[in-house]
Amino acid sequence: MNNYKIALSLLALSISITSCKTVINTSNTTPTQADYWKQISADSMAVNLKVLTSDEFEGRRTGEPGQKKATEYLVNFYKQRHIAHPKQADSYLQPVPAAFMRKAMMRLKDSENVMAFIEGSEKPEEVLVISAHYDHMGILLDQIYYGADDNGSGTVAVMEIARVFKSLEQQGIKPKRSVLFLHVTGEEFGLFGSDYYVKNPIIPLKDIVANINIDMIGRKSDKYTKEGDYIYIVGADRLSKDLHQMSEQANAVSVNLDLDYTYDALDHPEQIYYRSDHYSFAKKNIPAMFYFNGTHADYHMPTDTYDKIEFDLLKKRTQLAFATAWTILNADQRPQINKL
Repeated sequence: MNNYKIALSLLALSISITSCKTVINTSNTTPTQADYWKQISADSMAVNLKVLTSDEFEGRRTGEPGQKKATEYLVNFYKQRHIAHPKQADSYLQPVPAAFMRKAMMRLKDSENVMAFIEGSEKPEEVLVISAHYDHMGILLDQIYYGADDNGSGTVAVMEIARVFKSLEQQGIKPKRSVLFLHVTGEEFGLFGSDYYVKNPIIPLKDIVANINIDMIGRKSDKYTKEGDYIYIVGADRLSKDLHQMSEQANAVSVNLDLDYTYDALDHPEQIYYRSDHYSFAKKNIPAMFYFNGTHADYHMPTDTYDKIEFDLLKKRTQLAFATAWTILNADQRPQINKL
């Protein structure tokens, strides 16, 4: 998660912030609540995360050899599973030039976003973007910053969600809308990959119904003191109460985690809403939300390693992300922007 770029302007209005397990009336839900989310596998994610956070990938700093190896690994993952890139693109890659990232705190080299796509059955022109940044901080003072939670966890979650969507497609089960799996670069130094995408969209922005962003979901935060499994939800109701409702509905019929809205407060001092890639979409008036487990002692440290990931918790949070995506993709209408 980016720790450098915090927007100065805040939205004027807010709702009260709560943390609770919400009981949703699902009697009028669309027929989207099949148990497909149960196909999410912790073992599958563990295999990919162990590779991406190994010494060979050198902390995946934007534009450096380790990040290029991660790019290749992601592309091969999608190729091997016959998950295509968007038909509007020539390949799985969207180059992000160094010149676009010149305002970073350190000099960055040319990089790339990675894209994969599954077409919907009824409204293929409407697209949900599921994103996660796959870069991290690289090598600093001869130490590898592995970034297992930040954001290896989100990266493998997107891969796993894509794997299950493809498995369902091979069984003849497709969502109504299409889904773009977007792995963005340059997040740690200024949200550059997602910013580049929305300024150079492969899928027209008017066709993007929402963005689900996943950034750090493999650990528990030092600041979370309650019992039970949880996830912080940020941004779901900022632009669309429909998106917030779909998020809560999906949770109620799947893993029923404690959805904590602490970081969604407009006056929260850490201003998390402005610090991950969903914000690039929100700035374009696209309903956007992100999943976040909160920081911990290993945040932005070389000790953020694979062995500290809580895979059972990672699985539940990824299941929630899948269930939320499935709900959005199959809803009668796309999430509507709040009326002023």
